Amino acid sequence: MSVRLKFLFSFLMITALIFGFIHIYFPLQNYSFERLHIFLFNLCTGGSILLYYTQGKKPVSNTVRLFFAGSMLYAISAFLKLYSVTLVVSFFLCLLVEKDRVSEFSWFPRAFFQKHVPVSQKFHQASLLCLSTGIGMASAVILNNEYFHWVYMEKLVLNTFFLGFSFPLSLITLSLVFSMLKNIEGSGYKVFMELCFWTITLGVIIFFVFILLERFIPQIFVTSALFFAVVVVFCLYYTFAKSMQQKMFLTSGIGFLIVTAITGIAYIFFQMSEGYDPQKTKWLLHLHVFASLYGWNLCGLAVICRFNDFPIQLHSSTVIFIHWLTAIVLAPLGVFYGWFAILAIIGYSFITLVLFFSGNHTKKVAL
Repeated sequence: MSVRLKFLFSFLMITALIFGFIHIYFPLQNYSFERLHIFLFNLCTGGSILLYYTQGKKPVSNTVRLFFAGSMLYAISAFLKLYSVTLVVSFFLCLLVEKDRVSEFSWFPRAFFQKHVPVSQKFHQASLLCLSTGIGMASAVILNNEYFHWVYMEKLVLNTFFLGFSFPLSLITLSLVFSMLKNIEGSGYKVFMELCFWTITLGVIIFFVFILLERFIPQIFVTSALFFAVVVVFCLYYTFAKSMQQKMFLTSGIGFLIVTAITGIAYIFFQMSEGYDPQKTKWLLHLHVFASLYGWNLCGLAVICRFNDFPIQLHSSTVIFIHWLTAIVLAPLGVFYGWFAILAIIGYSFITLVLFFSGNHTKKVAL
C-alpha cells in the first residue's frame, strides 16, 4: 500500500476518534458527530480497505475510488440528515461491494457450505456480504423511519444500524486470523474452525434480532456462545499459527475481542437488573465500543495495510501496551474527563502512525 494511501487512512482513523469525543464536549442540537465517528472509521476507511484487500491490487482501482468517494458522501449526508442523498448513494455502494464479492467469489455464497473451502475465505466472503447487507438494511430503516413508518420499534433507530458497519471489519480480521491456520485445515481441528465460523456469523445476526426485540435472556445465550467461540479462536490461533510479527498484533486483537464479549455480556446483565439506569452504565458501554472499534478492528486493518511489509521496525510489545492503555483506559475515561480525551487522541495517533509508517527491515515502502 502506498504512503499516500496509508496517510489518508490513518488521517481518517484519527479524525474518527476525535469525532468520538467532540460530540460530547461540543454538542450540536440537531446533529450527531458520533455518526461521523462511526462512518469515518467503519465505512469510509474500513470499507475501502476491505475492497482494496479483496482486489489484491497495488494500484487503487476505480471501484475502490468510487466506493471511497461514495462512502464520504454517505457519511456527510447522513450526518446532515439529507437522507434522500444517503439512499441514492447507498444503492451505488451496494452495487460496488456486490460487484467485488461476485467477482471474487460467487453470487450465492455456496462456499459457506463446502467443506473443502478454507475457513478464511468463508469469513472473507461473509465480510463483503455483511457490508452490502448492512448498507441495505440501513437504507430500509431510513425509508421506514423517515418516510413510510411501516413499523415502530424502540430499537429500530438509525444509530443502532449504523453501528452494524463494524461487523464487516470484524469478519475480515477473522479471515486474516484463519488464513494463518491453513496448516490445520486438513486435520480434525477443521471441525472447530467451521463451528467458530457458523457460531460467529450466525450469532451476530441472531444477536442483532434479539436487540431489536429487546429479549435479554436470549441475548445472554447468544453472547455466551460468541464468547466461547472467540476463546476457541484464540486457543487455535495461539497454538497453531506460525510465529511471526503479525501474530503478536492479531493475538492482541483477539484479546480485545474477548474484552468486547465480556463487557457485552456484563452490559446485558445490567440492563436486566431492577432499577437499571443507562447513565450509570455509560462507562461500560464506551469501554465495549472502544475495545471493539479502536482495539480489535484497528489490529486487523493495520495488518491488512502492512501485510506485505512485515517485519516492520517497531518494538511490538511497547506499541501493544500503549494500544491497550489507550483503548481500555484513556479513551473510555475521555468520555467523562476532557484531559483523558486529549491523552487518548495523542496515544491513538502515535499507535496509528507507528503501525502505518514504521520502516521495513528489508525493503522500502512504495511511494
